[in-house]
Amino acid sequence: MGLDGARSHDERTTATPRTPMPHPRPPARVPFDLAAWASAPRPEADPGVFRQDHRQLDPDRAEAAKVPTWPLLLRAGLNAVVGWFAYLYGTQLLMYLLVWFGRQTGIGPLAEPSEAGAMFTLLIANVAVLVVVIKVFGRMGRWPEVWRRYALPLLSRTVTEEVPATEEEQSEAARQRDPWTVLRQGGAAVAAGRLDAEAVGDVDYVRIRRAWESAQADPAFLPAFVEQVSLRGAAAFAHPSEARELPGRAERHDLLLGQVRLGTAQDVPKNPPTHRSAGFALDPVVLGTSLLAVGPAGTGKTARLARPVAEALCLQALAGTACAVVIGAADADLGPDAWYDVVIAPGDPASRYGLDLYGAAQDPDEAAARLAEALLPDELTARAETARTALQQMVGPFHAAFGRYPGVRELRALLAGEPEALEALVKGLRAAERLGSFERDLEHREHQRGRADDPGALLADRLALLDRPAFEGAFATDGTGRPPFAMRVLDHPLRVRVKLPERSHPEAARMLSRLLVGQFVQAAGARGDRSLFAGLVVDDASAALDAGIVRGLQRLRGANAGVVLLLRTLVDLPEALRAPLFGAVGCRVAFPGIAPWDGRLFSEAWGTHLVRETAVTLAPDTSGGIVRRAGRLGRKALSGTTAQTESVTTREVERLRWSPSDLAHALPAGHAVVSLTAVSGEQVPPLLVDLRG
Repeated sequence: MGLDGARSHDERTTATPRTPMPHPRPPARVPFDLAAWASAPRPEADPGVFRQDHRQLDPDRAEAAKVPTWPLLLRAGLNAVVGWFAYLYGTQLLMYLLVWFGRQTGIGPLAEPSEAGAMFTLLIANVAVLVVVIKVFGRMGRWPEVWRRYALPLLSRTVTEEVPATEEEQSEAARQRDPWTVLRQGGAAVAAGRLDAEAVGDVDYVRIRRAWESAQADPAFLPAFVEQVSLRGAAAFAHPSEARELPGRAERHDLLLGQVRLGTAQDVPKNPPTHRSAGFALDPVVLGTSLLAVGPAGTGKTARLARPVAEALCLQALAGTACAVVIGAADADLGPDAWYDVVIAPGDPASRYGLDLYGAAQDPDEAAARLAEALLPDELTARAETARTALQQMVGPFHAAFGRYPGVRELRALLAGEPEALEALVKGLRAAERLGSFERDLEHREHQRGRADDPGALLADRLALLDRPAFEGAFATDGTGRPPFAMRVLDHPLRVRVKLPERSHPEAARMLSRLLVGQFVQAAGARGDRSLFAGLVVDDASAALDAGIVRGLQRLRGANAGVVLLLRTLVDLPEALRAPLFGAVGCRVAFPGIAPWDGRLFSEAWGTHLVRETAVTLAPDTSGGIVRRAGRLGRKALSGTTAQTESVTTREVERLRWSPSDLAHALPAGHAVVSLTAVSGEQVPPLLVDLRG
């Protein structure tokens, strides 16, 4: 948000719909230790790893750590005892050998019978044998692991208790834990002092830090920054809604990196060593390539993926780093209304906001094209081109005549060819002196009216689904209805929730879903200011996708935007869209219980990898002479078994990372298989993740 917080509230919200009244900040669940949170280590890690307090494990250490305590200590002790005897007798033997070798060759100190020569020989023998003993028996007894696991922590605690930190060390530790060090060093000590006296949450910290970075870009803004913080403290540069926290916040977030932790990557051979037992998280770096999740109802797609991501995007919006649009059924658990600034519920008379069917597009032809594609059902997409043209022939002239787009009832009347509506349009064009520009469009529509293949009649029938009493005022364009939300405001940190009437008007909900996703893809790619991450979450995307949207998903990677799409099954999509959709998204999630034909697409997308395969072959033992053969015959007569030889063969073969059968039948409940791709192109192979914790 930069220094926008220093401006007036009216100036900040002129380009956005009216936001609801500020939500009261809920009481903190536990006291928030800002210093500890801000100074927590966040080492570099692969995409998908929750980096706060993450410790990268050495694979060898991780393997050794699996050994239980008593077997490890017993093995170390036995090797120590054997090593001690080997050291005693080895030292004496090596000393005798060195003396003998010195006398035979005449080498100085080794051949001298003096006390100095004997001490030199003894030293060489001790050092040589000790090195060999430690190397051999230390490795077999895993002494380094015993030292790391038990001796080192005990020694560290002892040293810490006995040697108090110096004043310089205490001062340096305090400086590192001071979350406002950069403000003090940058000339804003007064602002830092005000913040020290207040309870500052992680949302406040990230928002103020972002404003500070904007002020650092131009020194002229530094006085305004200090003044704003001095006046408002932790509420400085607040979100336009003045909200500073989400009520009922449940997930673990690290807003410094924009990460939300969803679970834990399992410690299984299929997972890469860098992710085993590490926290699993999503952030704008991977969501910027868009995510597709497939799984039956009840497997946790909404509760364990969509809701946490929606919560993360809303928190980032409050911190001034993102904008969020969340689409789902009215009864979908995507967070309470208090999480959002704008709640749109077509079909609900209590809804405060309406929806702009044209997305506030500047070009009438572009607005009409998107609306036409959204209106047509999947089985009529072959007529999309003629329908698009027909709609453009009505929307363009109406916009030129009246300076606005037509409402649902007005557009339906024009497409149906009602004489009164057409006459009013012609009068408006004459008054605007634009009739000549659109005369051919009107004549073409007049020629098509009444024909069996008239796309206008088809579009009018589809618009009738939105021209219902339940939707009164929801799509008004003349200022008489509810304030319309337009998707072009994605350069503001808004939080938007759209509740689709899937139960009462299912086909209208499908059209609106397709329209909103298409508008988001267009608006996000056309933003001039891309400093905010634009995130879209669609709880059920089965009706929201078409070929144009799938193509547009790939363009979002360079626009600092991403889409999270949830599907019950890929069968809900036209077959021609399934493979292109898999190629358009960079992150894929398979939930338990998916159909084998859905698992086949995941399996093909994830490909194969090399695995070490061991084959054991058993064959009858025919070796040896008469005595051994007679013994084998006697054994067979007594036990009924034939003596066999065993041969073991190890080779590397290509195997599917996850087979369709594994995805369909082997995934445990509460888990998912997730593959990630970062915006930079870095990829993470499929991970088995436990999403329950």
